[in-house]
Amino acid sequence: MSELSVSVPSSLDGVRVDRAVALLADISRSAVDHLVASGRVRVDGMTVHARSRPLREGELLAVELGEEEPVPAPEADPTVVFNVVHDDADIVVVDKPAGLVVHPGAGHRTGTLVNGMLSRYRDLASLTEELGSDPDRPGIVHRLDRGTSGLLVVARSAEAYRSLVAQLGDRTVSRHYRALVLGEVNGESGVVDAPIGRSVTSPTRMSVSRKGKEARTRYRVEQRFTEPAPATLVEATLETGRTHQIRVHLSAIGHPVVGDGVYARGRSLPGATVTRPFLHAYRLAFDHPRSGARMTWTSELPADLRAELDRLSS
Repeated sequence: MSELSVSVPSSLDGVRVDRAVALLADISRSAVDHLVASGRVRVDGMTVHARSRPLREGELLAVELGEEEPVPAPEADPTVVFNVVHDDADIVVVDKPAGLVVHPGAGHRTGTLVNGMLSRYRDLASLTEELGSDPDRPGIVHRLDRGTSGLLVVARSAEAYRSLVAQLGDRTVSRHYRALVLGEVNGESGVVDAPIGRSVTSPTRMSVSRKGKEARTRYRVEQRFTEPAPATLVEATLETGRTHQIRVHLSAIGHPVVGDGVYARGRSLPGATVTRPFLHAYRLAFDHPRSGARMTWTSELPADLRAELDRLSS
């Protein structure tokens, strides 16, 4: 079995281990996920369990490559439950339920939105070959966290994929969320402009960091609650799309999302009934890749979030 062993250069300082291994070994990210899951990636002699772990300059990265083992392509799964609010030859707009992972990865090879999409839209299987992209992410141009519900768009054609990626890069895709946060938010609106990067203490988390990537979140107060403890319903709008951005930014200003077990730092809302972050992608707008027409979709709060607001309002 062959092994890749390298001292992490300065150019890879802070880079995720899966991205670094894919680059150094010239293999796909899916193949790297398989190596991580099978315990064949080590840093300074310690087995890597999180593919998102950031590397540091001078660390010793070792990968047991062996014969390249093909990672099976995602399989179609008709049992995956999700709601399609629009589809045509170019795009599919999905209203994702909370708890559903968007695409396969280490620890989640089956039961994802992608598996369900492949069952309904079999043309997606050939899209990654046409684009030369990750086979685990056919048509995926943006994601929602597992615990976040709401709207996202999936491309069905190469042209649509390129158009949507370009629109995201130009920041013309409009993504609006509703979030219930702890505490009384000062003022009626604001902007959090703070770079986000991997946490140096916990590689599965993100944090505000000077070494992070540019990130901007706008927010506007929609409703205030005082009992049983102060809480605020806000509309949050993404100007950039970093991992966990809204959750990290709202926590950074002292108002973590209710139900967020990762970024709330032990804080909670007394009597809360939600068992996941109170975060819902309720509005999505972009230019249709083929017609150029501006299209907008909205999604009502799901029952669990609606019930929590009703409890606070009673």
